[in-house]
Amino acid sequence: PFYNVYGGTQDNNTLGGPSRTRTNHGVTNREWFVVVGGDGFEPAADPEDPDTVYGQSQYGNLVRFDRRSGETTDIQPQPGPEDAPQRWNWDSALLLSPHRSSRLYFASQRVYRSDDRGDSWRPLSPDLTRQVDRNQLEVMGRVQRADAVAKSASTSVFGNIVSLAESPRVEGLLYAGTDDGLIQVLEPGGETWRRQEVFPGVPAAKPVGPYVADLVASAHDADTVYAALDRHKDGDFKPYLLKSTDRGRSWKSIAGDLPERGTVYAVAEDPVAPSLLFAGTEFGLFVTLDGGSRWTQLKGGLPTIAVRDLEIQARENDLVVGTFGRGIYVLDDYSALRGLTVDKLEAPAQLFPPRRTWMFMPSSPLSLEGQAFLGDSFFSAPNPPFGALITYFLKDDVQTLRDKRIAAEDKAVDDAAPVPYPTWDELRAEDREPEPEVLLTVRDEEGNAVRTLTGPAKKGFQRVAWDLRYPPANPAEVDAAPRDLFEDPERGPMVVPGRYTVELAKRQAGKLTVLAGPVAFETIPTGAAKLSATEREELFAFERKTARLQRAVLGAGSSLAEMKDRLDHIGAALLLTPAASAELMDRHESLAARLADLSTRLVGDRTLQSRNEATLPSIIDRVQRIVSSGWASSSAPTATERSSYQAAADAFVTALADLKGLDADLEGLEDELEAAGAPWMPGRLPDWQPE
Repeated sequence: PFYNVYGGTQDNNTLGGPSRTRTNHGVTNREWFVVVGGDGFEPAADPEDPDTVYGQSQYGNLVRFDRRSGETTDIQPQPGPEDAPQRWNWDSALLLSPHRSSRLYFASQRVYRSDDRGDSWRPLSPDLTRQVDRNQLEVMGRVQRADAVAKSASTSVFGNIVSLAESPRVEGLLYAGTDDGLIQVLEPGGETWRRQEVFPGVPAAKPVGPYVADLVASAHDADTVYAALDRHKDGDFKPYLLKSTDRGRSWKSIAGDLPERGTVYAVAEDPVAPSLLFAGTEFGLFVTLDGGSRWTQLKGGLPTIAVRDLEIQARENDLVVGTFGRGIYVLDDYSALRGLTVDKLEAPAQLFPPRRTWMFMPSSPLSLEGQAFLGDSFFSAPNPPFGALITYFLKDDVQTLRDKRIAAEDKAVDDAAPVPYPTWDELRAEDREPEPEVLLTVRDEEGNAVRTLTGPAKKGFQRVAWDLRYPPANPAEVDAAPRDLFEDPERGPMVVPGRYTVELAKRQAGKLTVLAGPVAFETIPTGAAKLSATEREELFAFERKTARLQRAVLGAGSSLAEMKDRLDHIGAALLLTPAASAELMDRHESLAARLADLSTRLVGDRTLQSRNEATLPSIIDRVQRIVSSGWASSSAPTATERSSYQAAADAFVTALADLKGLDADLEGLEDELEAAGAPWMPGRLPDWQPE
């Protein structure tokens, strides 16, 4: 699940950093590295050698960066003595060939090609622009004087190539887009570029055409290419998104129902489903499932912001989104969008197979999770949820009786019909109805239930992450106290790698209904795992028996606390029961002493602990120490852990028997107090006979 993301920042370098880390701290500033200084622009990483990255600063200052050594090598193509000066864009077009990782394309007003990682270049084209003199263009209604304030300062030199694409299916089939409205095409082995300057629905050049913001050659069809055209500098904010199926000879709009106002800056085609496209616009990210007729905005935490660049990480099915001013976002595993149709979305629910899930133990190099001790000024971007990411779709909310009544009442109001007041029985049924739940049940290869997760019961796409663990063995709580930062999270042992399934169901009005599934997925250990399959099975067996012991000892500890509460109430009730004998009071004190002794063995010696004296580990101490270490490690259990387990298990055999005896004697005392007419006490039903 690990890969690097690269992007440029305004006045703050071209940077690279991980999409996620192996730690509990997220992606921190220290994980990011500088590719090249200056203003930041779109770089390119060698897919066969990820330590080689190509980056540039303004006006085409291209370098090759070696992450291993930290060195950069200047590889900008240089004009010959008889060549015209190079007109580099502020953000020059750079392309790494999909056919050969050592081949680069780079463009000024000409396209250059290198087959040796930028050590040498040869031109593939003449000047491909309109060659318009920018000094003759009108600005604010007229041609500006030569000494106009800040004329041509901090702007791109006009008349250059701003986008490049090579067909993934046909080596050497190249497309180049210019800042003055041209798309030029070079056929494989050809020398003459074919020029296209008229596009359907796009105003004609006066005297220059639209900025060709993006070109994407299809991975599915050799003749298909997409283009995003930008006319916002002409005051035209319409979405111009085009498609050609004849190598750029003719074009048609696929803007469909994109918002009328919202320049398109970037387009991406899914490498699996040819009709699944993404568009980055001035006001957000959009997706189409049908090749461009209907578009839907993707939100899910992405703000309404200009999306300037899109890249697909094909191995992980992730969409990486570059925004203007709000950073980089990653849509993790969008594969659920593939194959969706309107008909499928009319079904009550859809459950999508999780992608292959990598197993590892997140570490805490800062000692605690999150910011640890580093303060509020320490920045980190959160990691994606750990574990298997389960995606499902609900056509409608899972409604309660009250939801249905309110919807019917709203419709009646809209229809100007009378709204009946509900009966008391109807309102009583609403009050007693449990909240509906969406349940996701994970099972192993043998069909055994491993974990049950709850998810949002709202319509639309929803996601739940399974942390690849069994449920915690801690006692169940209704209102759990907030977790202390210094406490280990409540969690169970991690499952073994293998094949699992998940099923989607809902519980509504007390009835459980399966909605979709099961669908299968795999969990695979990362290369960091040191154990063989046999050793992993042995570790799993030790963890499972430790979890069973943990469940029992923590339950015993909670039972002991409940008995303490019962004894406290008995003490109070004795003072309110005139018929209570002194013998009952003596038995109460005897039980309290037995409980205190048992608490020392099970929980710890409070007398010594409260005075900061050394104590032996209690039964719970031994078990929790094994869990704290073992649940956070993929290493084999140590000899100390095995002996600690045995010591705790041996001691608990006697402690549990004593606890059961104490409970029986306590119940007998409560029975006698009930017979003596004592006030009600927790854990008992009052006895009463009609008179």
